Amino acid sequence: MIDINESVMQFLLALIVVGPLLGAAAALLPAPPGLKGKSPDQAVLRHGVTVTGAVLIAAIVLVLGFDHDHPSKMQAGTDISWIPALDVRIHLGIDGISLPLLVLTALLTFLCALYSYFKMPAGPSPKAFVALLLVLECGTLATFAVLDLILFFLAFEMVLIPMYFLIARWGGEGRAGAAWKFILYTLLGSVVMLLGLLLIGITAGTFDMVALATDNGRSLTTSVQVIAVLAIGIGLAVKTPMWPLHSWLPDAHTAAPTVGSVLLAGVLLKMGTYGFVRILLPAAPDGFQTFAPYLAALAVVGIIYGSLACLALAKRGAKGDLKRLIAYSSVGHMGFVLLGISTMTPTGVNGALFANIAHGLITGLLFFVVGALKDRTGTTDLDTLAEETGAALYGKAPRLGGLLAFAAVASLGLPGLAGFWGEMLALFGAFDPHDDLSRPAYLTFMAVAAFGTLLTAAYMLIVVRRVCMGAVAREAPKLADVHTYEFAAWTPLVALTVVAGLWPKVLLGLTDPAVQQLLSGGTR
Repeated sequence: MIDINESVMQFLLALIVVGPLLGAAAALLPAPPGLKGKSPDQAVLRHGVTVTGAVLIAAIVLVLGFDHDHPSKMQAGTDISWIPALDVRIHLGIDGISLPLLVLTALLTFLCALYSYFKMPAGPSPKAFVALLLVLECGTLATFAVLDLILFFLAFEMVLIPMYFLIARWGGEGRAGAAWKFILYTLLGSVVMLLGLLLIGITAGTFDMVALATDNGRSLTTSVQVIAVLAIGIGLAVKTPMWPLHSWLPDAHTAAPTVGSVLLAGVLLKMGTYGFVRILLPAAPDGFQTFAPYLAALAVVGIIYGSLACLALAKRGAKGDLKRLIAYSSVGHMGFVLLGISTMTPTGVNGALFANIAHGLITGLLFFVVGALKDRTGTTDLDTLAEETGAALYGKAPRLGGLLAFAAVASLGLPGLAGFWGEMLALFGAFDPHDDLSRPAYLTFMAVAAFGTLLTAAYMLIVVRRVCMGAVAREAPKLADVHTYEFAAWTPLVALTVVAGLWPKVLLGLTDPAVQQLLSGGTR
């Protein structure tokens, strides 16, 4: 790693958070400054690639300058008074918990912008599309970088409007209803969450997340913690999404354009689980402990429910939509994340954070590949793909079929790939939960969740068999294999899935010291 001055690190983090917003404003100008293209539409799409690329480069430099010997320490910090009357501050900083999520967000947004440059989704002007994409990136990056409860809430809410319009204006069939369902669920959850955040901040006398984590709940009575965890947890659970607050997700994924699905699964869902780790675990440990068994129970129900829903959609004649199936699989995968967090142990929380990153990489790749499949065949219906079009991908488009199979086996948790470690560590955490939690109950949760991994393997293998394997019908239309721009957009996800699977220390070396300190009483 390289030695970078702290002031430069502060500038880089501020640039990462604010840069996309400035880029969004520039995208709405008559002509994006400094860029040319064959048409105004091409120029603004190129502008989106340039801005997201610059943010990604800044994030990589931030990683190189990060003090990897002390990942539990808040770094690149900025702390400026914003609203003195409420003691609300513009407080930014990163540690080993937030840094991987920051880089994941920058990477996925850049890959989505690159993909859209060559395959713009059908809809209104690219100007609005690029501006919304950049506002969405700003909100997600800010969520992982801010250290003030009020700023966290504002960033958390900032993503709703751009995602609503991406679904409603550039989505497919049923997009209007799906967009409204998405925003109503998340807004209602956020209203309750705001009340909980205000309760913690006013009672403790500060909205500073670092101070709250260091205090470790000592300034809050148990009853206040219980109420706050319930209120904030509902808002976070909707965004996660936790069963039974998940019903907005399948419709949103099915209707969203490809890049919308990638960002929704790869980044937005992580905002909810990040809030559990960053806010509730350290700031209200007693209240969180009260609800931990219930959180674990709902998590394992979500694992089984999501897997059974996927199995039902994968059956022949079930009219199963492949995008909808992947959406339901996210309910199951995020169940493992919640199970790990609920154990309140370093092993479980590290597993949850690892699973967050793995899910972002793998599910992002799945939605990219399925989107490309829809572009080629005009459908994501499994029956149509498997039978009417004779879509045996291994024979018709071997690279595309291979990528779909790779993403599927990574998603089911094949050892050696990123999906394995997060779920395994979450199960280990459930095997030996926090001392104040019921071990027999968590052993039951662990057994049920382990059974869910078998169901995941079953439905993913059924999808691979039905879509990728079999004889190619003579009358079936030809399919183009992976294009160069698709190869460029997907290769980083494949490579990182393999690297994280073979060398998990890349992530765990960052998260473990930060998690250990967070659970023991705060972040310096």
